[in-house]
Amino acid sequence: MSLLDFVSDIGHSLFNAEEHAAEKIQQHILNDNPGIENLGVLFQKGFVTLTGASKSWEAVEKAILMAGNVKGVGKVISDIEVTDSQDLAPSELGGSSNGQYYVIKSGDTLSAIAQQFLGDASKYPALFDANREVIKHPDKIFPGQKIRIPA
Repeated sequence: MSLLDFVSDIGHSLFNAEEHAAEKIQQHILNDNPGIENLGVLFQKGFVTLTGASKSWEAVEKAILMAGNVKGVGKVISDIEVTDSQDLAPSELGGSSNGQYYVIKSGDTLSAIAQQFLGDASKYPALFDANREVIKHPDKIFPGQKIRIPA
């Protein structure tokens, strides 16, 4: 099980009433499903719990980020079972099996983040590719959004 915190008052606005939040978040993840089978979503008072199965930790991380970058979500708990993965499980202290996480600040660009973490601003496509389910366009990032920084 893993738990990640998010900024609950920013993100993609998918729902107005808590009663339909789980369904909206589930559909949001399934629209760009990173590889989760039998996805289940529970939502209660800003907490999302994800269940299902996956063959990779990367897919689980992407599903967590997709749910967490929704306005109204403050924490995401993953109970997604990972089978057949050769990768190590991500650290529950904020790192991922394939890198780390970063919260976008005001004024950030993917180029600047690539320069900071990858040592070369022109490597921003690697950031975009690692977060394609969360970032729909390289110029459309927002403060408070959490992304993966690939190793």
